Amino acid sequence: MILSGKGIQENVVKGKLVIEPFEPKQLGPNSYNLRLHPELATYDAQILDMKQPLTMRRFNIPEGGFLLEPQKLYLGRTMEYTETRGFVPMLEGRSSIGRLGLSVHITAGFGDVGFRGFWTLEIFALHPIRIYSGVEICQIFYHEITAPYEEYKSRKYQDNRDMQPSLLYQELT
Repeated sequence: MILSGKGIQENVVKGKLVIEPFEPKQLGPNSYNLRLHPELATYDAQILDMKQPLTMRRFNIPEGGFLLEPQKLYLGRTMEYTETRGFVPMLEGRSSIGRLGLSVHITAGFGDVGFRGFWTLEIFALHPIRIYSGVEICQIFYHEITAPYEEYKSRKYQDNRDMQPSLLYQELT
């Protein structure tokens, strides 16, 4: 079962979901729109080696927006911090954003029950596109868990306060 917008708001009030800051105007019929933080990053390396730690170059989105280059990966993050208790969070790009040829969460939209932190976004443009900080770029929705479960406990991404590069190398070394 997927929570309705009213269900999301009720569970925020009950403390089973945390979305900070929470703005009722960002609530949809069955999701909540999350906004793009003003900082983006790109990897320093031209060839990414999944067995090696990766460094990033960070930069701020100017007030007039930033032109994303096609076929280039950018990392961003949500402005909202989330916590999930008893639900599986899912993150998807908004259709209005996708119709501009912008993918905001390439493959990792499936969250884990018990996740706490900001969502790192894998942003990829098919065409040149000007992007702005604060834009409602993606939406979070929640599936209810109906059987016993263990909460997410990974040290890699839990309790993050910032966008994070891939930490896959920790599993492979």
